[in-house]
Amino acid sequence: MKKIVTFGEIMLRLAPFGYSRLLQEPKLEATFGGAEANVAVSLANFGMDSTYVTKLPQNPIGKAALSELRKFGVDVSSVAFGGERLGVYYLEKGASQRPSLCVYDRKGSSISEAASSDFDWPKIFKGAAAFHFTGVTPALSKSTAAICLEAAKAAKKMGLTVFCDLNYRKKLWTKAQAKKTMTELCKYVDVCLLNEEDASNVFGIKAASSNVNQGKLNSQGYQEVAKELCKRFNFKAVAISQRESYSASKNGWSGIFYDGKSFYSSKKYDLLLVERVGGGDAFAAGIIYSMLNKASPQKTIDFAAAASALKQTIEGDFNRVTVEEVERLSNGDTSGRVLR
Repeated sequence: MKKIVTFGEIMLRLAPFGYSRLLQEPKLEATFGGAEANVAVSLANFGMDSTYVTKLPQNPIGKAALSELRKFGVDVSSVAFGGERLGVYYLEKGASQRPSLCVYDRKGSSISEAASSDFDWPKIFKGAAAFHFTGVTPALSKSTAAICLEAAKAAKKMGLTVFCDLNYRKKLWTKAQAKKTMTELCKYVDVCLLNEEDASNVFGIKAASSNVNQGKLNSQGYQEVAKELCKRFNFKAVAISQRESYSASKNGWSGIFYDGKSFYSSKKYDLLLVERVGGGDAFAAGIIYSMLNKASPQKTIDFAAAASALKQTIEGDFNRVTVEEVERLSNGDTSGRVLR
């Protein structure tokens, strides 16, 4: 069982029940989530040796976050402690033509104030096969950007495969800031993961004949994006999730994978969304799991697309599915019939 290390911020997630608007009702559901934590949970559910690294406040909320990760079998032994607070995000789920809304309250969180001395990367990476981070983490602060760079350099030096999901968040930094920071980080990345907008937002690399706001994507244009990314950064592979947003409730979902030589496409799933948050993280986990287990490129993209399609039928940030469930869908069982 191969070890994979992820690094980022886990947050307290507060959301109305169902499809109510924020504070429409006097109750909010409290759970946890965050990009790299979501990936760590998915990988643990797939049977991987999954390690999550962050910094948490030494208070009941921080301890509850750790307990939640442990419940899924995620190793949290390298988590650092300190600072005053856990980041929070508020989520209002959209429906039909009303989009979902995410409000961050994460300034001054423990991880955003972390220092290099909080993490011994050679020790953390001992016995690991891969390291994963996203563009969310370096966007939190200058210190987290510096720590990400240190981690990526250490992982590369130790021979780990480095995965990075560009994951641009306009509420955290500007496109210019993202381009400068991610350009440096991507020098140490082996496999780049992104959605249909990330390459344009971060590097100005646009897919021809696509309009994400109208739900119109041109796969050929994204093949050119993948080629340009590999040319610019010498990536070994690029995986792109493709969301066709017909509305907040109905999406088309698929993915493409480029191994530097050939392109591979998954089937497209027509989704009736229960929860779109975490879909990209489930896609990333599917790519990581498949590549570390030496699946073929076609099997890799098929597994990732199916894993993320299933995630979007599950409430909460975490993907609570098994390898067997993903493979059933990727092998063509889309009926949704009751399993007895």
